[in-house]
Order: sequence, then C-alpha cells, then structure tokens
Amino acid sequence: MKRALAIAAAAIVAIAAALWFAPPLSPDTRIENKIIIARSPQQVFDYVTTSANWPRWHPSSLAVRGATDHPLAVGESVVEDFIVAGNRGTVTWTVTAREAPVRWSIEGRNVGSRGGGTVTYTLAPEGGGTRFTRVLTYHMPNLLAAILDDFGVRERVAAESAEAVARLRTALESGPTGPRP
Repeated sequence: MKRALAIAAAAIVAIAAALWFAPPLSPDTRIENKIIIARSPQQVFDYVTTSANWPRWHPSSLAVRGATDHPLAVGESVVEDFIVAGNRGTVTWTVTAREAPVRWSIEGRNVGSRGGGTVTYTLAPEGGGTRFTRVLTYHMPNLLAAILDDFGVRERVAAESAEAVARLRTALESGPTGPRP
C-alpha cells in the first residue's frame, strides 16, 4: 500500500513538472481591438505612447515607472505593475518600433517568469478622427499556463482589452488631448 501511494505521488509530481516545464503546444495568443476616436492621429499617438497615461485608460495597468512623461521612443523602457485576468505581476516594456503617428510597438517581459508579449498600436485617419487598432500578442510560459489560457484566461484578457480601448476613446474624447505626465 505504501509503495502504491509513493508511486502515485511520484507520478503526480512528474505530471505537474511536465506541465510546468513543458513549452506550450499552441502558438501565441492574439487579441485585436479596433475603435474610432474623434481626435487626430497625432493626438491619439501622443496620448497612448506616454506611459503615464496607461493607468488612466487601461483597466489592467496599476502603475508605471521610468520614462513616463513623454511619448516613448525606440529603445526606451518602462516598468508596469498590472493585474490581468486576476493575476498580478510586473512587466518591463521596451519600445521596438515607432513611426509617429502611424505605428508603435512594445515588447514586454514579465519580471520573474518566462511570460511576455507584444502590444502594437496602428493609427490611421478616418472620418475626421482616428481608427485605432491595438493588437496584443502574448505567449504562455508553459503548458499548464497554455491550458489555463484555453479555459478562460484568453476570454478575460480579451474582455479587458475591449474595455481598455473603449476607455481610451472616452478619455481622449472627453478630456485634454496632449500627453499628460
């Protein structure tokens, strides 16, 4: 009996380790949101690329530290505290592309984990305003996290992303349009 329990416990530990250390089987998750904002592309670009503004419109952004008082340029980094799908963490974002006021991209690495992702903003004039597209691409650090992503995390992240762009439109259309530190 003791031997059977030891074998069962070892099997459970081995399965847990395999789920934890195995890479995900699925490709990165991609979430895209589009919205029309009644502001010029330059106004929208300056606002969304100034990291001090992120907690004002993105429900997952709790605080941002570093170069927060201006639109970020390629190579600049900030550290953000977040809560996504109920999980708290810290990510270091580095700007990887900037073509004002058309496109901006940041790559993030979660502090203390193998997770991370990319956020890309694309802006285009439309009807006197701006068509704003936000694409979040992220990868799960292991097979267990990928399984959880398939069973509810992705849907929560998608809902938070949709709320974020709606809040962005409200923030820009109802308040000052320049970057606010």
